[in-house]
Amino acid sequence: MKKKHLSILISVMLCFSLIGCKSSNEKVYTNPGTSSINEQASNSPDNKNNDVIKSDEKYIPEEEINTEENTSTKNSLDEKTSDEYVEKEEKPIENKVGQPSKNATEESKPQLSTTTLETKERDWFFIPKKDGTPSTVDPSILNLITKQDGYYLGNTNEKVLYLTFDEGYENGYTGKILDVLKANNVPAAFFVVTPYIKTSSDLVKRMVDEGHLVCNHSTNHPSMASTALKGTDKFNYELENTAKVFKDLTGKDMPKFFRPPMGKYSELSLSYTKELGYKTIFWSFAYKDWDINNQPSHDYAKKMIMDRTHNGAIMLLHAVSKTNTEILDDVIKELKAKGYRFASLEELK
Repeated sequence: MKKKHLSILISVMLCFSLIGCKSSNEKVYTNPGTSSINEQASNSPDNKNNDVIKSDEKYIPEEEINTEENTSTKNSLDEKTSDEYVEKEEKPIENKVGQPSKNATEESKPQLSTTTLETKERDWFFIPKKDGTPSTVDPSILNLITKQDGYYLGNTNEKVLYLTFDEGYENGYTGKILDVLKANNVPAAFFVVTPYIKTSSDLVKRMVDEGHLVCNHSTNHPSMASTALKGTDKFNYELENTAKVFKDLTGKDMPKFFRPPMGKYSELSLSYTKELGYKTIFWSFAYKDWDINNQPSHDYAKKMIMDRTHNGAIMLLHAVSKTNTEILDDVIKELKAKGYRFASLEELK
């Protein structure tokens, strides 16, 4: 009996001992800095649901990251490009009243960038009329030249004419032309090249002394559209050198009127001309008078001039023309008889 009771007691003591060991093992797994059995199970590759959650949180696919970044970057670039586009488009236009400048430094610079201007070479042309109304040009051309201080007409509300002569070289007629102008008290503008100033200095001095304008026709008579493509230094030389040679001869500043040789120009060349302070002078009347070997008859030339004269006409004649020289006195008297007066280019506004 005693043996049976002893066996039961030993069994009970062993059970208590086992319970204590189990409790001690659980405490080991929950020590700070280590993973519990439950935590290890949650990170097990067998637990697919937990894997998905972890991937969603930490391992976003690279394509999605790039897509989000690209979208963000694209939106940022779109906003930047849009702002730059508006700014670029608005720069040549006068700023709206009351709107402050975004960049004071940039606003202090010239508003019109020549890099935005057309460089296409154009030939001057106009549509003459025979009914006494002014010659016309395409509205887009008129808008282009007007923005760059270009003129082809003067005051069309008055019977006023602006007589101009181009002087590429002397053909022996300019002295006679000056005599006629003086006798009729008519002012004119002579557009001269640098070689003409040097080789015909007495005639140039006489033009100035008798109250005419001696104006700029360039140094070498090039296409100014082509010259503009070579840069501002070469372009400016064509005008500035002529003005210098003129001042060296006369002691006076050359009037700020420029006629593009051969009537060739571009938006860029007009802009460069304006930047130098010049008005570009085209014309609303001209005819084929420059070919010294094929001069028009007196009757043809007079009829051409009379039929196409109009209010505000800027008339282009070539001083190398024998016909022009011989009919000039009659033409001036007849036009005056019709009520026209001759004015200086200085009246252009």
